Amino acid sequence: MKEKYIRESRVIQTHLVLPNDTNNHSNLFGGILMRNMDEVASIAARRHCRTEVVTASTDSVDFLHPIRQSDSVCLEAFVTWTGNTSMEIFVKAIAENFNTGERRIAATAFLTFVSLCPQGTLCKVASVIPETEEEKKLHETGKDRAEVRKARKKKSKELAEFLTLEKPWE
Repeated sequence: MKEKYIRESRVIQTHLVLPNDTNNHSNLFGGILMRNMDEVASIAARRHCRTEVVTASTDSVDFLHPIRQSDSVCLEAFVTWTGNTSMEIFVKAIAENFNTGERRIAATAFLTFVSLCPQGTLCKVASVIPETEEEKKLHETGKDRAEVRKARKKKSKELAEFLTLEKPWE
């Protein structure tokens, strides 16, 4: 399978921050930002593998600065690292104040998607070629994040086996 340049998966999407998307502090709801991050990450994943994809995990969403109602938010997503059938996608949210033009990185996230073949089984994905310094740094640290992700998933499965399915309200 031929390698692909990271830039081939890059997605940039800009949104207005509207009043109905904000909390009582006039900041963008974190859940709305997370939904939009998942959306752009899924587009980046599909651009890379050209198959159906599903979200396998979200490592974390780190909220660094509030995104205000007076801002726009630009989401940038791209594949940073690949496993056999999985892709790690980095998403950064850049808030821009419309009045001053000030831009700041407001949030970052790593999401993992898997590629699905038409019959619903997992498909192999091409590896990526980083070009910029940002891409190179994210790519060279991707394997470590994947190992942490794998260990965390194992612990989550162990916890799920312990958890009850009983209805506590009955």
